[in-house]
Amino acid sequence: MHVPGMGSNHCAGIVRKSLERLGGIHKIETNSARRRVCVVVDQNSQSKEDLRRAVENAGYEVSSISADGEALDNDEAADEYYLATARRNLGIGMIPAALIMLLMVPQMLWAAVPGYLFWVVILAIPTVFVAGYETHRSAFLSLRNRTANMDVLISLGSLPPFFIGLAGFIIPMTSFVEMAATIMAFHLLGRYLETRAKGKASNAIRKLLTLGAKKANVERDGSEIEISMDQLREGDIMIVRPGEKIPTDGAVVSGASHVDESLATGESVPVWRHAGDSVLGATLNKEGRLKVKATKIGKDTFLAQIVKLIEEAQGSKVPVQELADRLTAYFVPAVIFIALASFVVWLSLPGLFLPLLELSSGWLPWVDPTMEPLSLALLAAVAVLVISCPCALGLATPTALMVGSGIGAERGILIRSGEAIQTFKDVRYIILDKTGTITKGKPTLTDLQTAGGFNNADLLYYAAAVESASEHPLAQAIVLAASEQLPAVAEVTDFKATPGFGVTGVVDGKNVHIGTTQFMRQLKLDPQSFVNAMEGFEEQGKTTVLIALENAIEGLIAVADTVKEDSKSAIQALRKMGIEPIMVTGDNERTARHIAKEVGITEIHAGVLPDGKVHIVKQMQRKGRVAMVGDGINDAAALKQADVGVAVGAAADVTIASADITLVQGGLSKVVEAIKISRATFRKIVQNLF
Repeated sequence: MHVPGMGSNHCAGIVRKSLERLGGIHKIETNSARRRVCVVVDQNSQSKEDLRRAVENAGYEVSSISADGEALDNDEAADEYYLATARRNLGIGMIPAALIMLLMVPQMLWAAVPGYLFWVVILAIPTVFVAGYETHRSAFLSLRNRTANMDVLISLGSLPPFFIGLAGFIIPMTSFVEMAATIMAFHLLGRYLETRAKGKASNAIRKLLTLGAKKANVERDGSEIEISMDQLREGDIMIVRPGEKIPTDGAVVSGASHVDESLATGESVPVWRHAGDSVLGATLNKEGRLKVKATKIGKDTFLAQIVKLIEEAQGSKVPVQELADRLTAYFVPAVIFIALASFVVWLSLPGLFLPLLELSSGWLPWVDPTMEPLSLALLAAVAVLVISCPCALGLATPTALMVGSGIGAERGILIRSGEAIQTFKDVRYIILDKTGTITKGKPTLTDLQTAGGFNNADLLYYAAAVESASEHPLAQAIVLAASEQLPAVAEVTDFKATPGFGVTGVVDGKNVHIGTTQFMRQLKLDPQSFVNAMEGFEEQGKTTVLIALENAIEGLIAVADTVKEDSKSAIQALRKMGIEPIMVTGDNERTARHIAKEVGITEIHAGVLPDGKVHIVKQMQRKGRVAMVGDGINDAAALKQADVGVAVGAAADVTIASADITLVQGGLSKVVEAIKISRATFRKIVQNLF
């Protein structure tokens, strides 16, 4: 079931309690981040309508409900509806409250406003009763279920002041109607921001689901047909042409091609896949035509598992509000008791506090020691309720968060979550993706070595001319280097690519061959003189290709993903702050160890897929708070699982949507700045609350 109003674990507990009253319930799982409830029931024991009615009795609407295996419909429409409702309520509540505040200033400081009480009551009605209706309803339902959430305090802080303030039409007394309106207005602002954040979390899932293929070309009855993904069956032979996404997880039956698996590994260099190799759904076939046998479909696919990981991670995160909700279970009865005690003491011992009132009346214009004991007792009780309403949570905390996030935005650090500011200061471990996080995320030409017959510029000239006709990332790195170092690059003719091995072409009348040692041996050329140099570069995690002109190998080019300029200094700074950096990457261990050594990281985990990253985050969370920094779709689930998720630079939309903090400029030094902002902001929050 999709229950859009179930925005916290406290709400989920109320829903669960209502469902438990039904018979035949085996299991109830709630996910407040996704606003979903999964119920396992005896067959035919409870209908969908019975479940819907139980949730509605708990005070929450059900936007959609489905049986196992069916898709939940209208999630996006429901999220948009509730966001629009929260925005509308904010407008209805905030505009009259702002007008009340404008009237309060002259009334308190200069001169009485004619008909002041009448106007503030009229203005407060839409804020307290129209925009605040859902809050009062939630408070009532919470009390009916014998619990007390934060809405109970909001109602206690707004309804009694409003109604007691009406007594000002009959007897002279200070009005608390203004408090009722402003408390509700700030609560509505917080509710709107929370609803907007929840909608963005749901968008992360929806964006991820759009990455999959919508159609598949399959062989059936000896012919090729196009079908929708819901018609695809396990065992179908799929035809995947260059530039197409592989529809679902499978095994290559025939053909060979480079496949972009950055979705899974985060690595920018495509991998070579041929008959017998496994491939993943939603990854991109680069150049060859593949026949792939579907081995997993639906909820068993790699993409579906990533979605599941993100959903589970979302559900496991505990918002700051949960602590407040738990405290209110004890706080609300205590506040009511203190308010009643105040009323009794002021009424039974009117002279006890009179000297204090007379002392303060000289400099607090709203204090009137001549009021009747009943009026003073009522005001004392209402004051307890108003002051006990979580104004500090509603005002001081968001104000500090706005200032902190504003400072961060000026420095290219976009903070989406108040929880992130509160938890980032306590992080003990920071898990760093390699590609695009510690490194620049794209191959760069790092070394060029010649046999002596040509200089470096000449060799790069011929190599770039041939590679300009190739779409391989290594080729693009060579062409980019040539564009920066050479005035011009020649045209290539008779270009031919041998996938997985190399390319050939004619440049200025010379036959040029670029590729692996196997490719050179196929051309009857001996690469022995460059073997030692190639092994040395490869030990450093670099990819090498040989270049031959006519019938002789003239040199080699090394390409690698280079470290960002600020990575090493940022990692040193993190250590000084008491935070241990850990590298987790989908790349091979040799490359990972070289990069880790270069930047000063001692603990690495290489060859890790998305579920493995989530597992590592969970392991480290047993030792302390964990932050995760990444930029790829394969990092999204781990970002959600971590106590704080940080998306770097030009990260994928899904990654940004899954993160609490986004670093616009992408350098790790911004992570250090973000932690400093977190610590400074939280110090200010504590000061404000105190």
